[in-house]
Amino acid sequence: MSPVVDDYLLTHCSPADDVLNDLVVRTREETGGAAGMQVSHDEGALLTMLVRLSGARLAVEVGVFTGYSSICIARGLPPDGRLLACDVSTEWTSIARNYWERAGVADRVDLRIGPALETLRALPAEPAIGFAFIDADKQSYPDYYEEVVTRLTPGGLVVVDNVFQGGRVFDPAFQGDAQVAVRRLNETIARDSRVESVMLPVRDGITIARRIG
Repeated sequence: MSPVVDDYLLTHCSPADDVLNDLVVRTREETGGAAGMQVSHDEGALLTMLVRLSGARLAVEVGVFTGYSSICIARGLPPDGRLLACDVSTEWTSIARNYWERAGVADRVDLRIGPALETLRALPAEPAIGFAFIDADKQSYPDYYEEVVTRLTPGGLVVVDNVFQGGRVFDPAFQGDAQVAVRRLNETIARDSRVESVMLPVRDGITIARRIG
């Protein structure tokens, strides 16, 4: 993204508060190059808005990292809403826990450490999830999506991040596990009669799918 466009986007949406700004700095200091996994402020603001518009009471996040997106999702929930946050790292989520407290959303977040597929498959089969955000290991994206979409309430949303893979999904020369899995999911969602969907050029590409009926 052009730096000019990037700056313009970030200065023309509701500004981040001190908690989120501090979390960005802390993430850069403690995770180094991995800090690029953190969602940008404009994408976080979009998550908050989508959660509010969906009216979700139960949200699921697959891939927590240091908790920026968790805060954005939790802030969109009603006071009695709950976010089931799935990750495998106790190191990075220890940062997240601190900032959930500072953001005043810790009571809404249920952190589950372990393989997310196991966590999702242990959930009741009936539709209960109103919102889900998938931003974890790309090879498992098709499996995460399937476990989530079967549990979405009618009108529930699932948001999938990094569906462009830095543009590599557009080029068949890239046949890495991540690119193959994301391409497969992109095709699956486009043909999935259970949802209506839109793919948007937000950052590294996001897909928003809404459960029908």
